[in-house]
Amino acid sequence: MVKTQIEARGIADKKLLEAFRNVERHKFVLPEYIPYAYNDSPLPIEEEQTISQPYIVAFMTDALNLGKTDKVLEIGTGSGYQAAILAELSDSVYTIEIFENLGNKARKLFSELGYKNIWCKVGDGFQGWPEHAPFDAIIVTCAPTKIPEPLQEQLAEGGRMIIPVGSSPVQHLVLLKKRKGKIREERVLPVRFVPMIDTSGKKY
Repeated sequence: MVKTQIEARGIADKKLLEAFRNVERHKFVLPEYIPYAYNDSPLPIEEEQTISQPYIVAFMTDALNLGKTDKVLEIGTGSGYQAAILAELSDSVYTIEIFENLGNKARKLFSELGYKNIWCKVGDGFQGWPEHAPFDAIIVTCAPTKIPEPLQEQLAEGGRMIIPVGSSPVQHLVLLKKRKGKIREERVLPVRFVPMIDTSGKKY
């Protein structure tokens, strides 16, 4: 998977490629999808959510240019695969999931796999996690129609955020960088993600 689906498509960071070798994707998918775990495609998980295709996980992570001392916020834990990749590359990962079932399941899996630098929370990702802000990097794996202001506020000076923005069927990944208190935005890739929702199920 790493060589043919990620490295072959231009991802060259050796530490990132090693993280993908270390994190076994089949442990993060439903049992019936294990035979397809290493295909370069999204797969269904519970609560009508998905685990993103490996290349998109790699592309978004690569865009953040993570360092070992970075503190990362993830919005949309899902199965936990993206958070595990982030944990291989950074100091600490704070991940928020709107669905209690998914959040609890991911927390249990992180413990079983021995991750001690991932903290999970069940809640509304639009609001971020202000108690632990600022964050050096923020990654969002569900699509709001606009970039949440709280997440922009929680981005550290020099920080980066990657987020899909827009309505179905196609959104755009937007890369944000904060420099001297100002945020610069760049559209980088058309994508498809599940919508960001609040605790009542309403789309943001």
